[in-house]
Amino acid sequence: MNLFTGESADGFFGGEVPGAVRELLHQAAAARPGDRAALLWTAQAIAPDNLAVYYALYKHHAGQRELELAERAAERGLAEAARQAGIDAEGRPLASGDAAPDFGANGPARFWLFTQKALAFIHLRSGRLAQARERLARIERLGPDARVGDDVLSALLKAAGS
Repeated sequence: MNLFTGESADGFFGGEVPGAVRELLHQAAAARPGDRAALLWTAQAIAPDNLAVYYALYKHHAGQRELELAERAAERGLAEAARQAGIDAEGRPLASGDAAPDFGANGPARFWLFTQKALAFIHLRSGRLAQARERLARIERLGPDARVGDDVLSALLKAAGS
């Protein structure tokens, strides 16, 4: 699965990647890093509800060590995933009486949890260990069996002396 280009990302993120957006993702994957961001932000403007675009954005900016831009993209993706999953900022259902989301199943709730991990990594890389620990605690509380890579994050936080 190539999440950057949108190949097979539809099921993982819970929605189809529109053709025009998929084409922009392909162009971004082939572009020089300096040109990639413009293509990705264009894709986000075209399809602000498409979670695959947010993944590509925060992955790109984090890879370029543009941590503020990575965080901005991840926060926007987190908000959109929460909207689509019907959950609040803490991962609880918005409607009373609704069942807790299944963070282990592919779709917006899992993307929300996965993006929590991405934000924790961004916080860790920018030296905000307390914020990274808070995100990790949320992941462990809400999706202990979701397997989103939080074990790696936990080990990195321990190595960082947290």
